Amino acid sequence: MGQQEKVATSLAGAVSEEISASLTAVDAELARRYPGDPGTRQPVHTVYVPGDAFAAGTIRSWGDQALEALDEHAPDAASFAAVLGIPGELAGPVHDRVRAKLEREPVEDLRIDFEDGYGPRPDAEEDAAAARAARLVSEAYAKGTAAPYTGIRMKCMEAAVRDRGIRTTDIFLTGLMRAGGLPDGLVLTLPKVTYPEQVTAFVRLLEAFEEAHGLPAGRLGFEIQIETSQSILAADGTAAVARMIDAARGRATGLHYGTFDYSACVGVSAAYQASDHPAADHAKAVMQVAAAGTGVRVSDGSTNVLPVGPTDRVHEAWRLHYGLTRRALARAYYQGWDMHPGHLPTRYAAVYTFYREGLEQAAARLAAYVAKSGGDVMDEPATAKALSGYLLRGIDCGALDTAEVAHLTGLTRADLDAFASPRRAGLTVTAP
Repeated sequence: MGQQEKVATSLAGAVSEEISASLTAVDAELARRYPGDPGTRQPVHTVYVPGDAFAAGTIRSWGDQALEALDEHAPDAASFAAVLGIPGELAGPVHDRVRAKLEREPVEDLRIDFEDGYGPRPDAEEDAAAARAARLVSEAYAKGTAAPYTGIRMKCMEAAVRDRGIRTTDIFLTGLMRAGGLPDGLVLTLPKVTYPEQVTAFVRLLEAFEEAHGLPAGRLGFEIQIETSQSILAADGTAAVARMIDAARGRATGLHYGTFDYSACVGVSAAYQASDHPAADHAKAVMQVAAAGTGVRVSDGSTNVLPVGPTDRVHEAWRLHYGLTRRALARAYYQGWDMHPGHLPTRYAAVYTFYREGLEQAAARLAAYVAKSGGDVMDEPATAKALSGYLLRGIDCGALDTAEVAHLTGLTRADLDAFASPRRAGLTVTAP
């Protein structure tokens, strides 16, 4: 045994106490603003359906249409993989899982749209559609046929449509309450936010509803849709989106990028409006940094190129959508919009390929980290957190199985949760 070191200090304990006291307010602010990931399942996509088109069978219809598209345009694993460039060893597993997903849970997050996809209607017509949406959503949750996450996108807080948006939100939420209460997967989307004060106003609306029904404060959260340049860069040169998160007072659950409104706002011509345009990359990078650590998740937008028509045209649209989805995943945008049933096969193919092709390496690195066995990569706690999060996202969407991850890592779901986020401890996250 070596010689025991003598430990000496120069500072009195009062110095440490003084420093800690001076940082008390900062400690509290860090905990409030940056609580970390909420530890809940994040859907891989959001499907938008106009309020007048939404029906009791919408989700099953989307799944059936997606399966029909596969049967017609890529009837087996080899042909589907060839269209998209999926590696041969993953062709079978990905194809099988995509079909199983479309049969079991074709839509992870459904938004009934009363904004651009619905448009201006007579008040009586929108009133009836909002009440009908509440009834159908309540019935779907009662029957177990609802998407894990479901809600509405109301009209925005701009003066011309503000009263209509408030009324639709009230009708929809009141209908849910009268039908038995708010479902756990309820999501609200506030579009075209330009100023933080609009977020503050929407918070006040939700507070008033909670007070009217005796709900716990903060029960209602919402997504903020980023569709204007002013939401990224305010007139004073600051990032307005960061102030919007703060204005939500803990209720913001997501930032959703609006591809086409934002592109038009900054002057991108129609032919070049896409989620991989440099203007889109800049906006999403600002959103991502503003949301980091806050527990607010970032979602990519959509493509308006639909996989319809003859097979060669469907394949072309599929390759575009698959590529955009893979690109987004690599940039840590784990969610996006899907606008057509034909997008579902490539959404899940891209997501499942992303997680399955990295499974063995991620599992090996995490297992080595846990065992302190090193390997050819020296990982740190932050990387272990990212590796666990990667595996958990794969499990939650159906790309991976809990058993195969446990076999490769030697870790339970609870172990992965603990590595990924302290807030996941004790949470039950339902995977498909």
